[in-house]
Amino acid sequence: MLQEYLRLNKNILIAFTASIVISALIAQILSEQTDYLNTTYTTIADYVIYFSVFSGLFYFDNRKKYRLASGRTNTTKLKNDLKKLVTSLGIAEIVYTVIRWILQYYFLTINYDPYLASIASQGISTIIYMIVVNLSVKITRLYKDGN
Repeated sequence: MLQEYLRLNKNILIAFTASIVISALIAQILSEQTDYLNTTYTTIADYVIYFSVFSGLFYFDNRKKYRLASGRTNTTKLKNDLKKLVTSLGIAEIVYTVIRWILQYYFLTINYDPYLASIASQGISTIIYMIVVNLSVKITRLYKDGN
């Protein structure tokens, strides 16, 4: 069970690292845009990168977990775990998005460089996201009952 939590957190952190770097570059490239557009476009890029990287890592870490001896997929277990994962990530994503957007917009309005506003807002939001997602995973019991 502890290994499952560690793998999940590793995947989240790797995905956020990729997202932070690319989002900072995009924020700087879009530095001439108004603050709210820069924040919005950067947040969209953040999501595309994060979910692309996270999904790939999660798949590779868990692809054998749902295989039956016959080679078929245990769709019942997969569906149940995906519901729990989507619920856990969904709650955390709402919190993350609101905090990230507000912080980046605020940092831009007080004249942070766009790349720095993106990095700072994402860093703070990621810490809060990690807390919320881990609490949600415990509440949904994603890694309990033999999962």
